[in-house]
Amino acid sequence: MIRSDMQTVITACGFMLLGAIAATALLKPESTAIAQEQPAAGPLRHVVVFKFKPEATKEQIQEIVAAFQKLPQKIEGITAFEWGTDNSPEGLADGFTHCFMVTFKDTKSREAYLPHPAHQEFVGILKPKLDKVFVIDYFAQK
Repeated sequence: MIRSDMQTVITACGFMLLGAIAATALLKPESTAIAQEQPAAGPLRHVVVFKFKPEATKEQIQEIVAAFQKLPQKIEGITAFEWGTDNSPEGLADGFTHCFMVTFKDTKSREAYLPHPAHQEFVGILKPKLDKVFVIDYFAQK
């Protein structure tokens, strides 16, 4: 009797697991993207972190920083810009040295920024000296 009840429980759990897998598979990726695009209480931040190639000189890196700093004057919808270099004592930067934060008025401003000719020109200056980039966008929460 106990063995039969245990088999029933195991079978029911198996069906629940299959149902959960099927439900997850049916979720559309755009549903998740839509949820992330919903306006939030805070501003839209665009964080970009660079790891330069070893052969990039200090002068070349400064030229890249200066070009990035000019983008807020060239592209509408950028409400704030700041940058800095890694000074963490933890030693976890993995070679990433420069961090930039661009704040956008809204999602549409970010959408206009990415293909904007001034941004594309900046990317052209950056790419030959760039080893890796890390980018994350988020709506600031408090």
